[in-house]
Amino acid sequence: METYLDLMISADGEKASIIHKKLLKIGLKPTIGEHDYFYKWEGLADLDEEMELIDKIQKSLKDTGVMLKFTTVR
Repeated sequence: METYLDLMISADGEKASIIHKKLLKIGLKPTIGEHDYFYKWEGLADLDEEMELIDKIQKSLKDTGVMLKFTTVR
């Protein structure tokens, strides 16, 4: 199971390099292609676990001007 993250970074917001470091700290990995980052789950996660991850990402990127899109594939 993987959760993918797509970013829209504002020119008026935080630098992309800072955002990248914050996402790596949470455990996301960069990818090339359709999505920007992904999180690899060990086994199947339930909805509460997914929401915890999303909350953690939102909290880390608060006030950066980044817009987020999440896609989870089971």
